[in-house]
Amino acid sequence: MLLTETPPVNILTQNQPPDPLMLKEGIGVANGTFGELLQGALSGDNNHFLVTLPIQKFSKAVFTPNGTATRITVTPANKSKSLALVQKLVDHYKLRIGGHLLIESELPEGKGLASSSADLVAAARALESAMGCAIPTELILALLRTIEPTDGVMYQEFVTFFHRKVELGRQLGFPSPLKVVAIDEGGQIDTIEYNRRHHPFTDEECAEYADLLQTIEIAIQCNDLVLLGRVATKSAILNQKRNPKRHLDQLLEISKATQALGVVVTHSGPCIGLIFPDAPAYQTQIEQARMLLAKLPGMVFIIDSLAAAPTATENFATM
Repeated sequence: MLLTETPPVNILTQNQPPDPLMLKEGIGVANGTFGELLQGALSGDNNHFLVTLPIQKFSKAVFTPNGTATRITVTPANKSKSLALVQKLVDHYKLRIGGHLLIESELPEGKGLASSSADLVAAARALESAMGCAIPTELILALLRTIEPTDGVMYQEFVTFFHRKVELGRQLGFPSPLKVVAIDEGGQIDTIEYNRRHHPFTDEECAEYADLLQTIEIAIQCNDLVLLGRVATKSAILNQKRNPKRHLDQLLEISKATQALGVVVTHSGPCIGLIFPDAPAYQTQIEQARMLLAKLPGMVFIIDSLAAAPTATENFATM
């Protein structure tokens, strides 16, 4: 089930719509990701996958129901996909209500940080909170498939996710906390348009990605951060064929100089970063990396991995 701020009282089915008069204002939160630790394709039809790197940056949605209205509105007005998902859920449960959906986000758009996916999941959680019932995750996935390719942020942990099919591969849990020292090379990328491109993968590439996927799933589950960094770096290098980063060579050099775990990229965005363990012993190296990246053109920022799901609302409240 989806996480809400208060435990839901029961699981909804299509035959059990909640009483519209019982709906209250609902709040939902979803984290973004710093691109992907690994992104590629496996052999077979439409088997494009990614392994998430969930971060402590969030989208927040507030749904205010109106039992006397028939129309749902959204702010900002460009959040039409989130509005569409809420409307699909309202229609699914045959709720005769209107209302207003408010989206606030710490995640910039078009940077490969899963901002759209986080907005969508936060919106679903806000309606879920308003109804006081848990919406089955499978229903959320089914409706998201009709809207756009989606990251795996509906799961509060690192996951393997088939983003074009909007289908879970495997839940991987949480490794030790990570810190990413990153640079935004500029510009924006439309994720929907990016995923519409053919981007064919050869049989040899699919076989390599299958090996990398098996390796990183083991690395995360065994908390082997060195192995995790190696796979992320390899994925960043392989992605140069599809969405090249201007600063990859420099970051590979800085990674060695600062003894980073490796390089990670937003595969469908303009950001690239260095991964470090988020531990006091690495603070000097993290600061050194920040200073070296500051010499490159682009905006430098530092971001933390999501360590556990319950921190989401608390972190958002401090923005």
